[in-house]
Amino acid sequence: MKTTIFIPPHFLLFPLLALIGIFGLGCNSQPKTNSTPDHLTIGVISYGEGKTSLDKYERFKDYIASQTRSMVDLEPAYNELQAIDQIRNKKWELVFAPPGLAAIAIGKELYIPLFSMEGVSNRQRSLLIVREDKPITKISDLANKTVALGEIGSAAGYYVPLYDLYGLTLAEIRFAPTPKTVLEWISDGTVDAGAISEQDFELHRRSFRETKFRTLHTSRWIPSGLMLLSPTVDRNQQQEIQKAMNDAPADIAADAGYVPAAKIPNYQEFIKLVEKVQPIEARVKQKPAVLLPETSTQQKSSEQASN
Repeated sequence: MKTTIFIPPHFLLFPLLALIGIFGLGCNSQPKTNSTPDHLTIGVISYGEGKTSLDKYERFKDYIASQTRSMVDLEPAYNELQAIDQIRNKKWELVFAPPGLAAIAIGKELYIPLFSMEGVSNRQRSLLIVREDKPITKISDLANKTVALGEIGSAAGYYVPLYDLYGLTLAEIRFAPTPKTVLEWISDGTVDAGAISEQDFELHRRSFRETKFRTLHTSRWIPSGLMLLSPTVDRNQQQEIQKAMNDAPADIAADAGYVPAAKIPNYQEFIKLVEKVQPIEARVKQKPAVLLPETSTQQKSSEQASN
């Protein structure tokens, strides 16, 4: 005998509603390609080796905005403290970083190197320069002397010379607003020695025909600056940004100063250099300037007292 099973209509309604709900949820979980775009802030350095006009980055900004479908802003930093604060708080998704800032961003804040900035920040060295007639023949002779450094945050004018002068007590450190000023102060006797990049020295020394300069010390090589990405950027967007930058027209990449084909330099040793210098930064404006960490000088004083 054939049996007929009757299913009330309202029981059929539940599976249908569930199916509609699943499809509806699936649709809502799709990427919102046409909704509010992501926002990217590009940090641009306006001090030290990275100092440059914002106008150079305008086409790059517009290009990245179109390729990533994002709202993109350029934000300059006019001193190192401002730049470090923005990086520490992850306010910049992308950063055109000179070597000193790049070392801090990678070493402490886990920013990711994307491209080398060989276009504007080639490998360079820092020089300690004195007048030819000065009886200064080695770095230790600068003890209790006055030395000129460049802007705070500059690799060749600040971090590297501080590393090379580490352990000395200087009468005073003076900060020159420009590389040419360093040579002016050496020439007129305002300072006994000054730090300047090799490139800037060759550029400006010809303006001082009456003064004979001598290189007291040549530093290790300083790596080129880097284009960095914040660790807060998700992997998909990171790949999208990296592809867009890699495929950028040559003139746009050149204006921005990065080189897609260039090898990213190894920063391990330079990060160690910057980390060694940072504990003595609080002392550079003191008179005298004791270029040792606070704990080291306290320990030395205690040892002298006990003897």
